[in-house]
Amino acid sequence: MLPAAKNSLAFAGGSRNAPGRAGQLGLVRALGPAAASSIVLGTMIGTGIFLKPSEVAVDAGSGGWALAAWVIGGFVSLLGALCYVELGSSIPEAGGEYAYLREGMGETWGFLFGWTHSMVARPASVAAIAAGFLRFCGFLWPSVSRPLCVLHFHWAITLTLAQAVTAGTLIAITLVNYLGVRQGGRLQVALTAVKVLSVLVIIGAGVWQIARHFEPSTFLSTFSFHGGSFFGFWTAVAATAWAYDGWNDLNLVGSEVQDPKRNFRRVIVNGVFFVIAIFLIFNAVCLYALPIKALGESQNPASDVFASLAGRNAALWVTLILAISALGTLNSSILSGARVDYAMARDGVFFRFVAKIHPQFRTPSNALLFQCAMAAALALTGTFEDLTSLVMFANWMFYGMAVVSMMRMRRTKPEMERPYRTWGYPVTPILFVIGAFGLSGGLWVARPVRSSIGLLLILIGLLPYRAWQRTAMRAND
Repeated sequence: MLPAAKNSLAFAGGSRNAPGRAGQLGLVRALGPAAASSIVLGTMIGTGIFLKPSEVAVDAGSGGWALAAWVIGGFVSLLGALCYVELGSSIPEAGGEYAYLREGMGETWGFLFGWTHSMVARPASVAAIAAGFLRFCGFLWPSVSRPLCVLHFHWAITLTLAQAVTAGTLIAITLVNYLGVRQGGRLQVALTAVKVLSVLVIIGAGVWQIARHFEPSTFLSTFSFHGGSFFGFWTAVAATAWAYDGWNDLNLVGSEVQDPKRNFRRVIVNGVFFVIAIFLIFNAVCLYALPIKALGESQNPASDVFASLAGRNAALWVTLILAISALGTLNSSILSGARVDYAMARDGVFFRFVAKIHPQFRTPSNALLFQCAMAAALALTGTFEDLTSLVMFANWMFYGMAVVSMMRMRRTKPEMERPYRTWGYPVTPILFVIGAFGLSGGLWVARPVRSSIGLLLILIGLLPYRAWQRTAMRAND
């Protein structure tokens, strides 16, 4: 057996320095309420809300079904957030779901999440966010997507200036987080403040423009349910999963959150409520401003909406704000994602060099570099969007499993300190688990080939896991 994970009781005190293993440096609890809030808001209000409305519109088939999809997606995310507050405040350890599944379901389940997250899901997600950033830049600077050369292997890979800029952006933001969690947190606070204020201005401007030309008949026809179907609706709900994803990112940096007993509750729940409201209003503006067919065909919905409302010059300013928003999401994803790689390596079930804590900056330096290399490689191949959709079904499956783990620990570990208990228990977690597995199943039905490949990549992780497990057992003999 591998050594058991640290007893979660040891993490509930909110000490300044999060503990490492014996003889190792630990991470620093340097993320206060502002930085913690900016991680939640900065990740959720990112590229998805500005790019996914077109996909949701196509799947839903009507304005009423599309808006309903955003409502249901937000409701499921809120249920998950309420459960994750209990998990995060009870086990404030680096790795999030990795720590929860390891504690509640066993080491193998924790590893399977961590392997999926570290090798495919987070690098692909980071690369896709960077791609969204470049899509916004392409609206401002069309030549950025011009092909530079084509490499011929068994398949053709087209290299563009956009891909090179994407890789450079990933390296620059990784460097900021390498130099200290405080630096990454400060950058996140600044970018999130700019993006939230800007998004509120964008929404206000959109509502004002619509109010000037409001017609009740147009409103009723826009948000009718004619032309949709339940299957299309549920596929649209699954599409909103990418936009809402990020409500759980604070849990990944649990070892670095100050006063986790208080901050997890107020930061996550308040943040998710705020984001749901923003998303619903923004999508209502999009659906009213553009015909649903035009919205479904748009490559840059937010910019096209404001081009139709106020002209191209207004759309250019909006797109600049969207690019800043994407940078904020990219920073929070890089900051939080590397903590899973670090936690697994620290426990002896991942590449050993990834466990290193920088002696001066007290960051998981090698984990950040590993994550950056993986994401940059995906960005350069141009396959990151396919890989993101390939593993989204697995992400929601693991979210559901983490909440099952929470319910199981209520029974198997009643003595565990729980500063916050999930509101509406057990109805809230049961509804979330049903919703999470339903979203996962919907993504599987919508993309069966990619989802099957994603499942295969998850199971492949069991091969190195057994080797790492034997190495760890020998080290502890």
